[in-house]
Amino acid sequence: MKTWHEVRSLPFAVRLLLVNQLGVNTGFYLLVPYLATHLGENLGMSAAVVGVVLGVRNLSQQGLFLIGGSASDRLGARGVIIAGCALRTVGFALFALGDGLAVLLAASVLSGVAGALFNPAVRAYLAYEAGERKAETFALFNVFATTGALIGPLLGSALLVVGFRASALTAAGIFALLTVAQAAVLPARKVAPAGGSVLADWREVVGNRAFLAFAFAMVGMFTLENQLYLLLPAGARAATGWDGAAGLVLLVGTLANLALQLRITRALKSRGLRGRWIATGLAVTGLAFLPQAVMPGVGSVLAGALLLSLGLMIASPFVMELIPRFGRPELTGTYFGIFYVVSGVAAALGNTAVGWAMDAGERGGHAWLPWVCCALFGLTSAGGLAWLHRRGTLPAPAAPEREKSHV
Repeated sequence: MKTWHEVRSLPFAVRLLLVNQLGVNTGFYLLVPYLATHLGENLGMSAAVVGVVLGVRNLSQQGLFLIGGSASDRLGARGVIIAGCALRTVGFALFALGDGLAVLLAASVLSGVAGALFNPAVRAYLAYEAGERKAETFALFNVFATTGALIGPLLGSALLVVGFRASALTAAGIFALLTVAQAAVLPARKVAPAGGSVLADWREVVGNRAFLAFAFAMVGMFTLENQLYLLLPAGARAATGWDGAAGLVLLVGTLANLALQLRITRALKSRGLRGRWIATGLAVTGLAFLPQAVMPGVGSVLAGALLLSLGLMIASPFVMELIPRFGRPELTGTYFGIFYVVSGVAAALGNTAVGWAMDAGERGGHAWLPWVCCALFGLTSAGGLAWLHRRGTLPAPAAPEREKSHV
């Protein structure tokens, strides 16, 4: 009830974007987790071709976050959000209607570009609209996103009984509804006139050493967050011999997020500077991988999933709150865009390192190796954040809110 009351007290545009994120994650996870199986088993593509199709989608998204962020600053976040939802509608529809490689590659590109557009734009819009309540708003954003990430796979598995095309068309339909909803009722905001070139904006953000240090210090969080879909499910399957055990990992994290995210953020918001809590959250994410390294078993895996979710709940809303405070409000989208470029590259490299450690551990009989590797990722990031906090390079959370007319 407290969560619902908090949602109702937020501005209308924020409430709409929370529901939008629920729909975005429902539609995404309804389709994407089953895409590789469809390409390989239903269409008979080789593993290499499947990897290309999936990789193109990821590269299109991660590589273009900066474009989406800049477009949000210069064209207005509302239009970029609508365009992103519309492009993903087309992309997911192509997955349903096309079997040829060229069509599937086009679908992957469109789906990736769509994410690159609306992800930074949504966060920029929320940052402006939330005012002094950024931390709570991004906490609720996580709750809605996590709920969608749970509903999506459940709905997708049910639709697969009918067929993959039914899943893809349903996902496309969800994004079509979101597109119409944003176009119809998301408030428009006046965009501030651009004061220079896009390249000048990028140089300004990249030249912000404090921001870049912060972004690189956060790479551990995004690497470990991805282990909810890689290492932890693999550990659960190995411990139980049951493929369905992987779903327990996501279920534990989702239930914890729904029950605790807003409570944690509200409790910590007034108890110390943000850097302290971000560093604490990162440390918890690192410690989450030690139970399985010391005492392997399904209980240790689920305890790790719970601790990882707890660490993310502590750190993530405050990370999102601080990003816009590093620079001019006119460049909020660009700051989010560059931050997500860094995090995307970090997640890709981190997953590669964890995958290598999984293989090396299996070959050498050192099952603990990937778990210790992940613990080091988290603790190293925590140390980096704590160092930035002690140096006073992080922006103060109590900085006055500035004019919001440029969304």
